[in-house]
Amino acid sequence: MRDDKLKNSFPKNITSLPEADIGFKGVKGWIAQGDNHQTVFFKIEQSAEVPEHYHKDQWGIVVEGEMELTIEGKTNIYRKGDEYFIPSQVNHSARFLTECRIIDFFSEKARFKPKLV
Repeated sequence: MRDDKLKNSFPKNITSLPEADIGFKGVKGWIAQGDNHQTVFFKIEQSAEVPEHYHKDQWGIVVEGEMELTIEGKTNIYRKGDEYFIPSQVNHSARFLTECRIIDFFSEKARFKPKLV
C-alpha cells in the first residue's frame, strides 16, 4: 500500500541528514556522505532552475515530479522513475516543471558542503 504521507517529501531519516548548502533558489537537499562520493536527496520547487555547470560523474533518478534536463546541449523531459547519467566534466542544466524529489549520486566526496547551522 502506498504511503501518501511521503508524496512530495522524504521521511525523517532522510531529512535528519545534514542539509546541503545549495546556492540555487528553490532547491533543498540532504547529504548522505561516503568516503569518495555523495548521495543527495533533493526536494525542488516548481519553476526552480539550475544553471549550466559541470562537475564529476552524476547519476540520478526522479522519485516524484517532472524536470527538463539538458545534457551537453540535448534536452529531455524526465518523470517519476526515469534515470539519467551525466558524465564527468559535461555541461548540464535543469528546469523543474513541477515540484520534484530527486536522488543524485555524485562521484566526488565534496560536491556539496553541509549547510552551517
